[in-house]
Amino acid sequence: MENIKAYVQEHKDRFINELIELLKIPSVSADTAYSHDVFATADAVKASLEKAGCDFVEICDTPGYPIVYGEKIIDPNLPTVLVYGHYDVQPPDPVELWTSPPFEPVIKKTEIHPEGAIFARGACDDKGQMYMHVKALEYMVQSNTLPCNVKFMIEGEEEIGSKSLSWFVERNQEKLKNDVILISDTGMISNQQPSITTGLRGLSYVEVEVTGPNRDLHSGLYGGAVANPINVLAKMIASLHDENNHITIPGFYDNVEELSLEERAEMAKAPFNLENYKKAIDLNDVYGEKGYVTNERNSIRPTLDVNGIWGGYTGEGAKTVIASKAFAKISMRLVPNQDWEQITELFTKHFTSIAPAGVTVLVKPHHGGQGYVTPIDSIGYKAANMAYTETFGVPAIPVRSGGSIPIVALFEKELKSKTILMGFGLDSDAIHSPNEHFGIFNYLKGIETIPLFYKYFVELTK
Repeated sequence: MENIKAYVQEHKDRFINELIELLKIPSVSADTAYSHDVFATADAVKASLEKAGCDFVEICDTPGYPIVYGEKIIDPNLPTVLVYGHYDVQPPDPVELWTSPPFEPVIKKTEIHPEGAIFARGACDDKGQMYMHVKALEYMVQSNTLPCNVKFMIEGEEEIGSKSLSWFVERNQEKLKNDVILISDTGMISNQQPSITTGLRGLSYVEVEVTGPNRDLHSGLYGGAVANPINVLAKMIASLHDENNHITIPGFYDNVEELSLEERAEMAKAPFNLENYKKAIDLNDVYGEKGYVTNERNSIRPTLDVNGIWGGYTGEGAKTVIASKAFAKISMRLVPNQDWEQITELFTKHFTSIAPAGVTVLVKPHHGGQGYVTPIDSIGYKAANMAYTETFGVPAIPVRSGGSIPIVALFEKELKSKTILMGFGLDSDAIHSPNEHFGIFNYLKGIETIPLFYKYFVELTK
């Protein structure tokens, strides 16, 4: 352990500067205007893996953005760890809410990160966390302590649903063969209390379009006489929850996993301060499904949220029109046993059925994925817990995350491997939001902890 800490401290400035250079590239996969930058980031990741010590690295073409594959095989008879990460990032919008430009990384001190945090889009999700694994490999190669084989699969479409990943995995099962998959694209409870994510929610993401008249109409001449698509859409969306914030789509809860009171009691042992939670996001109260507390609502219960809504005139000043169309983007976070394709069908059927006469409705599915739960008695989980315990001084707590990483279920189906989610981000890191950041402490602590996972995983598999 002391050798790892010493190496990290010796190379601290270089590690930070290398990450900053990677964060400067605006690899926004959702916007084709950034296409060149996404490809450039793949090149940068390839170069970093080669420099860190991989013996073989290649950029693999897919129907979409490329996947960077690298490996260091020291002995085919030893276990193999497959590291997954992504180099694409969310759009930076709304840019005006950033306190510094999203692709001009800066280090700022905060109350939670007194030693400083890197502010930039992708700092935590997932360039910073992915790059910890690259630097951990560098340490193990340089110190001759790599105890097993390692493979890297770093993709460029995670933020748009990993559209090409299943295509790649299905065609490269032998290349990707492994004993455990290691991902850092999640968080932990705090810098004092590490945690390991053992559950992820699934996802169904759709876009809806409500059409009324064949053109925008004068609201004085036509108002009250024709259906207003924006008014109709607002009412339709409002009807998707009842007075208890229960989702009203028929059949939505049919396969929802109901945790026992004992399991819920175990979850409640994780440190959580409701007042601090509200203060951090400037709320006077929480909100959600009746009968569940905050940490259950955002992890073990399914949800439906509007992610964007638009239509009509939104420019400066007034323009009195009834819009021809109104749109919304809607995401449903799902729990284990809910099939995302079935939920998408249920949503489509229901949303179409509640449309009043005078409008037509189109539902466009975007992407989705299954939920996932990993056992806490596996060798991978035990190795991760031992690694966290050594670097943080306290055991990790198993937690279920509200987020979705659909590819985890894909990996288990196609590669027959369990995934260990070793996240080092914090809830306050503002991923997907303006002013995303990643603590210097967290970044360096990740580099310290990851080599220990390899050590204990190999020891436990003997």
